[in-house]
Amino acid sequence: MSEAGSFLRDLDDVMSRGTAESRERALWHATDLLIAGRYRDEEIDLFGEVIGRLADEIEVAARAELAERLARFDGAPTNVIRKLAFDDAIEVAGPVLRNSELLDRDTLLANAQVKGQPHLLAISQRKFIDEAVTDVLVKRGDRDVVNSVAGNRGARLSNFGFLHMIKRAEGDSILAEQLGLRGDIPRHVFQQLIAKASDDVKRRLARERPDMMTAIQTSVGDVAGALQSRFGPSSRTHFVAKRVVTTQFRQGTLTEDNIAAYATSHRVDEVTIGLSLLTSLPPDVIERALMDQKRDMLLILAKALNFSWRTTMALLFLGAKDHRITVADLRELEGEFGALNVETSRSVLEFYQSRKSGGSADAGPPRQLEMH
Repeated sequence: MSEAGSFLRDLDDVMSRGTAESRERALWHATDLLIAGRYRDEEIDLFGEVIGRLADEIEVAARAELAERLARFDGAPTNVIRKLAFDDAIEVAGPVLRNSELLDRDTLLANAQVKGQPHLLAISQRKFIDEAVTDVLVKRGDRDVVNSVAGNRGARLSNFGFLHMIKRAEGDSILAEQLGLRGDIPRHVFQQLIAKASDDVKRRLARERPDMMTAIQTSVGDVAGALQSRFGPSSRTHFVAKRVVTTQFRQGTLTEDNIAAYATSHRVDEVTIGLSLLTSLPPDVIERALMDQKRDMLLILAKALNFSWRTTMALLFLGAKDHRITVADLRELEGEFGALNVETSRSVLEFYQSRKSGGSADAGPPRQLEMH
């Protein structure tokens, strides 16, 4: 570190009294020393302080060259990488946003929330993107950004991300096909996509995704009837699901997260049995709540169990015809769910429980529910 230390100590004089040309030469010398050497963390921090100060003094073209040189260098100072990532000039920020492994999730989130579309597009091209970041990209991003996310197999998508892109794919055959080709697309989301896609997209996806042909066929059939046929003691899968979920319940490990995961994975038997155990209601009552297009009963049961809206939404999509719910209906259902009171919903659940042995659950809940 003797050469580097001596050089870095002399930089204060260069930065305070030197010309623009001498400052740029100092920047490249410092960068060359950094890349060529092996340094301790405190030494890298010192380089970061010096290079960061010099970067403030140089033109866009020079900053862009600095970004290109440091974007794939794992030993780069993190403060310099972050400074470059937030540069307004995309030729400076782009290489770092696309390639630097030193940008953590929180930094990428902050960048995606405040910067413009070119920055979002650069982030969408990273080798790996966390779900929290893709949520922001698909919400704020323009058509190019959303298509880039859909085509990036290293971009992880949450349920929110998938459902938001399904909405944006209406009328956009390129995005619809990109989504349909993703290996991680949940079956119920794929069905919603197919239901809204053009005939050309349906044909292409049927050819490219033979593994999802069952989902394609189910999406154009009577889903409610298909789901209904899966219940009953004659189903071997039903017995397996009952054994697994009942064991979870007895061990005290059957949670909302389990129910949400089962619903997202389209495991109807597990959802029905799990909700039956958690609510002390017969499976046929739970089945009726899932399949009822009025959805009131399902909202009340979810609220009584103090489920989140995300879990409740997964249950709603599971039981909806063709697994489709319009954006307007979903927004209305979210409002109704938010307005329900937990304690009052539990009183309604007790009402169902008191009538289960008499087979009169169809009578429905009391008419007036307390709202927040």
